[in-house]
Amino acid sequence: MSDVPTAGSATTTTFETALAFNAIVFGIEIAAFTLLRPYFKTVYEPRTVTPVDGERVAPFKTGLLTWPVTLYNADYKDIQRVNGPDAYFFVRFLRVMVRVLVPIWIISWIVLFPVTTVNNSVPGNTGLSRFTFGNIPPDHKERFAAFIILVWFSTFWIFWNIKHEMTHFINIRQLHLIDPVHSRSAQANTILVTGIPSKYLSEEALTQLYSRFPGGVKKVWINRDLKELPAIYDRRLTASGKLESAEKTLLSTAANHRAKALKKQGDNATYPSESADAERNLTLAEKLVPRANRPTHRLPMGFMPFSLPFIGQEVDTIDWCRSEIATTTSLLRQARKTISQNSSLPTSDDVDDDEETNGKSSSDQSYPLLSSAFITFNQQIAAHMAYGSLAHHAPYHMADRFLEVSPEDVLWGNLGMNPYEKRIRRVISYAATAALIIFWAIPVAFVGVISNIQGLCVKESWLAWLCKIPPVVLGIIQGILPPVLLAVLMMLLPIVLRLLGRFEGIPTRTGLELSLMTRYFIFQVIHSFLIVTLSSGIVAALPSILQNPSSVATLLAKYLPQASTFFLTYIILQGLAGSAGGFLAIVQLIVYYVKLFILGSTPRSIYNIKFAPRSVAWGTLFPAITLLTVITLGYSIIAPIINGLAVFAFFLFYQLYKYLFLYQFTQPPTTDTGGLFYPKAIQHVFVGLYVQQLCLCALFFLFRDENNKAGALPEGILMVVLIFLTIGFHIVINSSYDSLISALPLSIAERTYKSEGSPEVDNGNKSDGKRRDTIDSALDASTSEPRPSKDADQDAYLDDFRFAQHADGAVDYGFAHPALARPQRVVWIPDDTLGLGKEEVETNEASGILATTAGASMDEGGKIVVTAPPVDLNKF
Repeated sequence: MSDVPTAGSATTTTFETALAFNAIVFGIEIAAFTLLRPYFKTVYEPRTVTPVDGERVAPFKTGLLTWPVTLYNADYKDIQRVNGPDAYFFVRFLRVMVRVLVPIWIISWIVLFPVTTVNNSVPGNTGLSRFTFGNIPPDHKERFAAFIILVWFSTFWIFWNIKHEMTHFINIRQLHLIDPVHSRSAQANTILVTGIPSKYLSEEALTQLYSRFPGGVKKVWINRDLKELPAIYDRRLTASGKLESAEKTLLSTAANHRAKALKKQGDNATYPSESADAERNLTLAEKLVPRANRPTHRLPMGFMPFSLPFIGQEVDTIDWCRSEIATTTSLLRQARKTISQNSSLPTSDDVDDDEETNGKSSSDQSYPLLSSAFITFNQQIAAHMAYGSLAHHAPYHMADRFLEVSPEDVLWGNLGMNPYEKRIRRVISYAATAALIIFWAIPVAFVGVISNIQGLCVKESWLAWLCKIPPVVLGIIQGILPPVLLAVLMMLLPIVLRLLGRFEGIPTRTGLELSLMTRYFIFQVIHSFLIVTLSSGIVAALPSILQNPSSVATLLAKYLPQASTFFLTYIILQGLAGSAGGFLAIVQLIVYYVKLFILGSTPRSIYNIKFAPRSVAWGTLFPAITLLTVITLGYSIIAPIINGLAVFAFFLFYQLYKYLFLYQFTQPPTTDTGGLFYPKAIQHVFVGLYVQQLCLCALFFLFRDENNKAGALPEGILMVVLIFLTIGFHIVINSSYDSLISALPLSIAERTYKSEGSPEVDNGNKSDGKRRDTIDSALDASTSEPRPSKDADQDAYLDDFRFAQHADGAVDYGFAHPALARPQRVVWIPDDTLGLGKEEVETNEASGILATTAGASMDEGGKIVVTAPPVDLNKF
């Protein structure tokens, strides 16, 4: 009997150790952030120093020690303006959780603390165990009324907040969709349709099919199997990057040679030359850098995808890169010309109504058509109507439609799957996910055992030595080590789950993140919550269960609430050390300077390290937060001490992410879903409610009074009623809002975007209604700068295959694959004091390679300073 109080005190020691340790870490990290923030703006406030005008925000003006007050007073609603609805709704979710939990925290502590502690004496319950459901003795079962009243109150309070938030979400999302800036984008007026039968695989057929919607079709982009073209396009990008690095090396070598010559010979230094031929016209590069000192590299041997030192042909890097860029550009131009000619082929009618065309088959073309297309409408409401309409009479044909798709968001490799193949892959993907859940239980259960190792060492003699460990060390093992191990395990999951999503055939990156959010959350709940709870509680009860197996129900009702210790320490770890670590970002600070030192060799690499937009992966970030919600709700009545800790954790995360999304992160509008992660997070709140109610229901039915009979049967029945009420409310919420989440209703059609070319918009222009069934019809849109005519300069025309250029300078390539439209990336060379950079630009342009020195300079010591973004930033 003497071992039981020891285990209870160990639980308290574990909590106290974790609280003290994480509080110290929190203080150190916040103090370090306070001192470092003003001096490292590119790390802590990159949005205030970015050279891109459209992304720059006002500086975070505050004193050295007053920044917490300034941040607290900052309006979180500004996040929607600077970072879009996804970021806004994430921060709002944190704010809502604080609002939801504050009254539950206050009332639960006022009511349940006295109920569980005053005049109660349950053997073995000391320390934190006195504040849990398990501290109600068999002869005080009437005290369960307080638990029932509080769980009903908290449930209906959460119901009201869910209803309020879903209404707010729909309003904000619809306002975002019809916002003039967003609604004019191709993303807002385009749908992606997959599984298109061959009868409709032409621009003319799809235009005719979808012309029944208001305003008609503006442009159809049918996707193709591009075979080797994406790889060729990537080769050109790689060669451009390698050429930039080699040019910078050449400039640095020239500067070093010049400095040595000046030091050795004075101002009368002469340039070295390879030849004594006086008539040879030497370039500045040849004068400054001998051929033997120019940058070189080795080519891979045979089938090898990479080169090895001392093996393979050694080539001059600059010459090789220029040749590689010229070769790949020629291949891309020829392919674009071929596709343009194939697009002009007439499509025969489907005379026998067998869904197959009788003209030249797509498979006979060099780059066959895929069964998917992007369809851009003249009116925004038409895109939403087409998204919700049944397009084809055959099963699965044109059944998968995607709204709010942007070219940057597309997973091009997943656009050609057969609809039946996609569904088979989906079954395999979720079967693999289920198998992963089952087998992942083994290491996670081991973590749960570590969190309650004190109870195990009491029973198992071969582990008795663990009971002799000093309490502080044991507290670290039980309170700190398990959450860290669990975090490491969970870091490996997203990689596998994203691969499963790609295998399934999801065609967009945002769709992949939405799928990942669901899968990762399931993992988190099962392994980070349920298995840990059961394994920790069962291990604690195991000695008593083995001594008296008939008392298993009573013992589980007593010991399962004690498993809350792990989650108390987990929330402390996340709320204190996690939030402060997010502010300090010490790893990010170190990596920044390591990358700048090792990888910062070219203007582009330096720009990317310093100013490239930082974003978050919603598929993993949201579940990490909603898991805290499930844990808190699950234990909010059983172990109410968790409520206060959770309030502070969510409040600290709210301040952290408000700061990050205002001053650090940049979420591209092209990958913003308009807040679609938020309703999924609301569904996760329902999971927390179900966990809470099922646990309480089980505990009430497991409870035994002093006569070993069911002592809380009425309370258990009331919990069953509450569970059914929650299910009913859940169904009502889903049926009320599901249809409003994705598409716009007709009631606000008048407020949506209508193109000037729409038949319903009178702009004084008339059209003959004819469309060219070629990829070149995309170029009918006007641009703000002159374009070479197709006849005058076919090569230039095919090398920058833009759809339109907007007034702000942004180039719109429509929904053409980058390999079919994008030009060669401009080689970015720094301007040096010797003038070699400008000469290299001229040499490259003479070879047909775009190059520039704009926005980058290099001093005599080889240090590069970047003052502007790349000149073609709006094209890539």
